[in-house]
Amino acid sequence: MFAQVQPSSSSSQGNNSGLYEEVKLYRTTKEREKYDNMADLYAVINTLQSLEKAYIRDAVLAKEYTATCSKLLVQYKAAFKQVHSDFSTIEEFMKKYRLDCPAALERIKEDRPITIKDDKGNTSKCIADIVSLFITVMDKLRLDIKAMDAIHPDLQELVETMTRLSLLPPDFEGKQKVRKWLETLGNMQASEELDETQVRQMLFDLESAYNEFNRVLHDN
Repeated sequence: MFAQVQPSSSSSQGNNSGLYEEVKLYRTTKEREKYDNMADLYAVINTLQSLEKAYIRDAVLAKEYTATCSKLLVQYKAAFKQVHSDFSTIEEFMKKYRLDCPAALERIKEDRPITIKDDKGNTSKCIADIVSLFITVMDKLRLDIKAMDAIHPDLQELVETMTRLSLLPPDFEGKQKVRKWLETLGNMQASEELDETQVRQMLFDLESAYNEFNRVLHDN
């Protein structure tokens, strides 16, 4: 990130080497991370606003909308945590950076896709919970959280929620992949941890299962 500043007339007369000099908006790694975090949050809010408008125009299927919105709300929470020391509320952040995204703000405040409210939960709530659990477990693994008792509860809830979702076929391969890891963890002591090879394979399997889940939503 750079800003261009014109030199004063006196300095330009004495030095014709260039009309502009580059001034960094950040001078330390910490400052750069701060700007990157704010950019991430800005992007999530804008994307959420666009998704809401697409759903209103009937340009996206309800199931796809529910899954994507749930994922964005999880990402929003993670992004806002990174800037919370500078902004006490999301409204404060949006006002400072002139973000006119009322639909996104409403979703953030309700903390659920609009489809969940419309159909009293049921299918859409299951979809939202499944998306959230997939992301939660994968994020834990990426953060090197690999103890059995830290992962097993979320993974068990993920399997149970997928079982309740009637639109998933009984032989849905993604559920079998998740169940396999649930069994692996179930054979471990609470304090035991997955090794690096297991973490890498589990992440691969979960990402694959999550992509398969999204394909099922798209096809229904």
